[in-house]
Amino acid sequence: MERRAWLRERGARTEQWYSASAPTYDAHDPPITPTHRAFVARVIDSTPVGGAILDAPCGTGRYLDAILAAGRRAAGIDQSAGMLERARAKHPGLQLEETRLQELGFEAVFDAAICVDGMEYVPPEDWPLVLGNLRRAVRPGGLIYLTVEEIDRAEVARACAEAAAAGLPVVLGEHPGRGGGYHHYPTRDHIEAWLAAAQLEVVAEGRSEGVNYAYLHLLVRAGPPGPSLSNSAPGSDAEKPPAG
Repeated sequence: MERRAWLRERGARTEQWYSASAPTYDAHDPPITPTHRAFVARVIDSTPVGGAILDAPCGTGRYLDAILAAGRRAAGIDQSAGMLERARAKHPGLQLEETRLQELGFEAVFDAAICVDGMEYVPPEDWPLVLGNLRRAVRPGGLIYLTVEEIDRAEVARACAEAAAAGLPVVLGEHPGRGGGYHHYPTRDHIEAWLAAAQLEVVAEGRSEGVNYAYLHLLVRAGPPGPSLSNSAPGSDAEKPPAG
């Protein structure tokens, strides 16, 4: 199977999984950790009262209440129609759009943004595009909060090698057995290179533990708008298939 076709199929499968899970998602979603709350609070505090914060992807809207309660305006995007239906039921009248991170088209509309539980679904070749989209959505100097899911690298390597042996067009760091049928776990070196290329400066980071995974929490500051970024990892092995 051609890689882009495979990625589209995986994206569609993930969207269907989330839409099917949406009615009961809030009851089973992992709890918001104190680290999540602290990073979201810092984003909110960085914006003026009445300022606008983008939640991308917003899911069922679990962070929108905190933004609105603090006197800020909120908007959200998500690729799952089912998740957006739940978010709209909770927050009628908010700007909530059905779109992917790769299709985000805002230009300096927001004072800050949060991207929680989203980057693990972004394939390596799309990281520069997504980071560029988030940077352009936020006014220069605004903060962007990102979470990056992490698991044991041996599991990642094993899952990737098994998928490649089965004929799937995977690249290093991809795990077709996690979270609806696709997760991507970049290395710290790749993350740092992509952030630098997107003119995103890391101002704070943290870590929290889940049941069989961890979160890397990153707070980055948006630099001035720049040229569009290519859809490839700078100096990366992420484009190479796993050996064996």
